[in-house]
Amino acid sequence: MLSYKGYTGQLEIDEEAGILFGRVLDIRDVVTFQGDTVAEAKQAFQDSVDDYLEFCQETGQEADRPFSGKLPFRTTPEHHRQLFLAATKTGKSINAWMDDVLIKAANKVINSL
Repeated sequence: MLSYKGYTGQLEIDEEAGILFGRVLDIRDVVTFQGDTVAEAKQAFQDSVDDYLEFCQETGQEADRPFSGKLPFRTTPEHHRQLFLAATKTGKSINAWMDDVLIKAANKVINSL
């Protein structure tokens, strides 16, 4: 995975064509890139993101962002109560407490890959 300015790119190999190619993930617009080497593909990814953002600015359209920072979450009333109690005991809001807990869990998973 590649990361640049909050955008994530997935890199793949086309063995027959002898190139690396990819696309920007988690946005509705289609943004692609390719290169002959890893370094070229990384640079092409960054250039494609920059070109996309510049195009959006020039045309007056809002660039699609991969994540809004809002995460709808549904749970049972009992779990909600438990989350509230855990957050309160740490002196945090439920959102702040969940953010801390979830990012620790996510980092653990990401680092184990």
